Amino acid sequence: MKHWLRKHMPDHAAVKENRWLYPFRNTLLHPRLWHLNRHSAAGAVAVGLFCGLIPGPFQMLGAAICAVIFRINLPLALLTTLYTNPFTIAPLYIVAFALGEGMFALLGHPRRAFIAPPDFGDPGSETLITWVGALIDWMLQLGAPLAWGLVLLATLLAIIGYFAVRIAWRIWLVRAWRRRSQRRQATVAE
Repeated sequence: MKHWLRKHMPDHAAVKENRWLYPFRNTLLHPRLWHLNRHSAAGAVAVGLFCGLIPGPFQMLGAAICAVIFRINLPLALLTTLYTNPFTIAPLYIVAFALGEGMFALLGHPRRAFIAPPDFGDPGSETLITWVGALIDWMLQLGAPLAWGLVLLATLLAIIGYFAVRIAWRIWLVRAWRRRSQRRQATVAE
């Protein structure tokens, strides 16, 4: 996996020569943003999972900013945000709403029923504007339970992702050490 990621990551020269990234070149060329080890990989997965639930097109921007702040692997953080896509976002938001409702129920607030999102009618400019307005109204009705649920779900996913990567990396290292040890013993025995 590590070799595959290194093969597909852009190199320093590509970042340095990119005219759009030129103003950020000193920040983006920090070695820790491109180094892949168990600490940077676990942190990158946690940041990517957390920022993946940021609404709108700001997921990768949030992941990039967090990667720069925490000095973790930037490409892996950006790649991890892609777990949210048109197929997974609705189930994730339903789970987030349920978490938020559960939290509010524990705090003594009355439970609200989940409201189905508005259907998209015939494609057209007037229908699209009406649908977007209905979608905004729908999101405002969900309000605080959805917002708090998104934060809870993002935090849970980040914690689980962080420890899953750390454990998986440790298992891989232990197996690699054992294989090397067995090869050395086999070489010595011959």
